[in-house]
Amino acid sequence: MKKRLERLLQEAIAILEKDGTLPAKLDLPCLVERARDAQHGDYATNRAMTLAKPARSNPRALAEKIMAVLPADPSVTKVEMAGPGFINFFIDPQAQFGVVRNIHEAGHEYGKSQSGAGKRVQVEFVSANPTGPLHVGHGRGAAYGAVVANLLAAIGFDVQREYYVNDAGRQMDILAASVWLRYLEECGDTLIFPSNGYRGEYVRTIAFDLHKTEGERLRRPASEVFAGIPADEPQGGDKETHIDALVNKAKELLGPVDYRLVFDAGLNDILADIRQDLEEFGVRYEAWFSERGLTESGSVDRSLEKLRDAGYLYHQDGATWFASTRLGDEKDRVVVRENGQMTYFASDIAYHMQKLERGFDRIINIWGADHHGYIPRVKAAIEALGGARDKLEVLLVQFAVLYRGDEKVQMSTRSGDFVTLRQLRNEVGKDAARFFYVMRKSDQHMDFDLKLATSRTNENPVYYVQYAHARVCSVFRQLDEKGLPRNLASGMAHLGRLTEANEISLVGVLARYPEVIEQSALQHAPHHLIHYLRDLAAELHTYYNSHQFLVEDADLRDARLNLIAAVRQVIANGLTLLDVSAPESM
Repeated sequence: MKKRLERLLQEAIAILEKDGTLPAKLDLPCLVERARDAQHGDYATNRAMTLAKPARSNPRALAEKIMAVLPADPSVTKVEMAGPGFINFFIDPQAQFGVVRNIHEAGHEYGKSQSGAGKRVQVEFVSANPTGPLHVGHGRGAAYGAVVANLLAAIGFDVQREYYVNDAGRQMDILAASVWLRYLEECGDTLIFPSNGYRGEYVRTIAFDLHKTEGERLRRPASEVFAGIPADEPQGGDKETHIDALVNKAKELLGPVDYRLVFDAGLNDILADIRQDLEEFGVRYEAWFSERGLTESGSVDRSLEKLRDAGYLYHQDGATWFASTRLGDEKDRVVVRENGQMTYFASDIAYHMQKLERGFDRIINIWGADHHGYIPRVKAAIEALGGARDKLEVLLVQFAVLYRGDEKVQMSTRSGDFVTLRQLRNEVGKDAARFFYVMRKSDQHMDFDLKLATSRTNENPVYYVQYAHARVCSVFRQLDEKGLPRNLASGMAHLGRLTEANEISLVGVLARYPEVIEQSALQHAPHHLIHYLRDLAAELHTYYNSHQFLVEDADLRDARLNLIAAVRQVIANGLTLLDVSAPESM
């Protein structure tokens, strides 16, 4: 109905353009939105107000002219003007029952569109350092990114999901040193493990497997390992200096080949765990992009050369700087340190150059909210590389905070004291975790209520929606058990028999579904879909509790069965986009 009204409005504006009331070829969309208040009709548009200035007209006078030439439509019972120039449309309730037929015909495709057809979009999300298992904080970014990608694909975008593997840099070196020190303990050495190393049990497991494979070939005397190493923080030193010295000693004593072996033992084990964890959480990627590959392929050097040629690099205090303040950043950024080492940001520049070269129409990065300050420098880099800065959109996700009673759970990867995403799934289930993670706007704080997520009550939103689907399935089981016939065509022919207030309301909610999908996709807002499914479930539960479906009147029975079958289909379609199951019984 929304699209039909927009076409009618466009026809009216074309008439006014032809007679000179409006300037020709304004090329502005004729947007119609669902009315917020039923007293103001079913749909409304502010088109007269947006056209008033180019038409040099009073908005209300222009609204009157639009209404005067608006083509008639049997579905529209009344058109009114309100306020400063809104045009409100009132729709015949029975006309909206055509959506039931549309849902049955489209099936699992109902709600999808081709709004984004022909456009390629990349969604990069999670991209957690492979220094430990994914924890519950990462889970929110995983669920959010996956659903955003699903929604964009549902409206026709060609979507590539990508995980950026941070398999280079200091944190990975600290992991490698941590694995090697635990390996030395497996060899029988007694040592004081660094306070700033990775202390999780998973590091011991990697070290155990390394010892099992390599024996004691990689062993070096602990006295040699710690010779000349500055004191750790507990001994009055600095923990950062201490761990960096141990990393350098590991590289020196092992040599490049064996150090790489230890490094890859940690990387590959943790990355395999992350892949498995995400797959079991319903998150799959078309690409896993290696940060290390950027350096090894020469992409980092090439990106810096492009910046140098464009005049955006300069040398100061022995370092190489990117003049990002010229492009809106708050300060310039170092890309090559005094010691010749590339910074993390240099790799990020090269990575985004790669994204531009791959020809995406839109680039979406999903980051933790703590990366907010990083956005201007990356946009500056894109512009300096010759791309359009607005091609990149960064969506921020607040980490979910898990509570056990009133106590917040610590989630430090270094200490090893954290709740993994896998543990959360095992406790509350994949469905509840996926649903709960996207219930709120991604940039809003979220406390994850474990007790609510596992409850089988109407207060649990995922249970409430799934139960609506299961209730419809139960009606059809009862139909079979009673041996009653069902005539789909007769049900469609007698949809006019559905005159109850619950039925009119329910079909109105069904008609909103395609609009909700498009809004959720374009605004990157899965919570809109969550709210919609809860509304639809509430309407179904009210209808179920108020009326009998398997009535003696066969025509009315078939009409009601077609209506609730449409509800079941839409709930299933919405849950599929969330990658949440639609159970037939509960």
